Amino acid sequence: MATSVAVAGALTAHDRRILTAVNVGASSLSLAGSSFIVVCYLLFKELRKFSFKLVFYLALSDMLCSFFGIIGDPSKGFFCYAQGYSTHFFCVASFLWTTTIAFTLHRTVVKHKTDVEDLEAMFHLYVWGTSLVMTVMRSFGNDHKHFGAWCWTQTGRTGKAVHFVTFYMPLWGAILYNGFTYLQVIRMLNNATRMAVGMSGQTFVSDTRDNMRALNRWGYYPLILIGSWTFGTINRIHDFFEPNHKIFWLTFLDVGTAALMGLFNSIAYGLNSSVRRAICERLDKFWPERLNRWLPNSLKYKNLQQESELVLFKTEDQ
Repeated sequence: MATSVAVAGALTAHDRRILTAVNVGASSLSLAGSSFIVVCYLLFKELRKFSFKLVFYLALSDMLCSFFGIIGDPSKGFFCYAQGYSTHFFCVASFLWTTTIAFTLHRTVVKHKTDVEDLEAMFHLYVWGTSLVMTVMRSFGNDHKHFGAWCWTQTGRTGKAVHFVTFYMPLWGAILYNGFTYLQVIRMLNNATRMAVGMSGQTFVSDTRDNMRALNRWGYYPLILIGSWTFGTINRIHDFFEPNHKIFWLTFLDVGTAALMGLFNSIAYGLNSSVRRAICERLDKFWPERLNRWLPNSLKYKNLQQESELVLFKTEDQ
């Protein structure tokens, strides 16, 4: 992946084999998770709404990023370049799609706008265009080489600085934007909830608490990117100032957490109430008696998070 840069340095062959195994294993989990969301979107027509369409694009980016990250030990030449550029492109696209989801929530909930579906073309231009520009800029000052499990760039302060500018700066910009946006959304919903409770009485309190418990999950979404790329950022900074001193445990965490980003996104964004409901309805057609025994009714017939999504994206049905 994009984070697997210059790990060869002072690391032993045994260390590199371990890192290769970690990268392949974690990327495989991300590939499986993101592919599951992509398949669900293609199979279940009821999921093809604008809100989940953005999740589909996110999962598609994660799926391709993980796929190219799994391809270890590529041949030199064209395939070496293809792997390096592809992982960078789709990893950047992945975290950019999370900003479009945050933007959509903010525009719908805070600004009360109903034109989010009209912005889909702009979203595509923003995500794919920015990813392409960052990937092309990534080649400046770099020499693509082949390092065991990965094929990416190496050495040179210029190349490392360009890597930081074209990947980690946009990444942390997306993290800050998502965090600020979700904070505003949750604050807006909290204020609306307090007003509703005051006007509706105690009978509304329990339902309100359940809804807010589901909505507050959005506050954890920025933590996915933070958890996935904190060690990578620290490793890049350390490698810039100490290029001849590789820290194995830091590189281990760098590779492992970054490769799991697709899995984390698929669970947080993709495996939501709408997906679970669609799966349960399909399973209920084939094994109704068995399904009723082991699935709680709350999962099958009542899901507060889905109700919240319908309110937030009410323009979809208009």
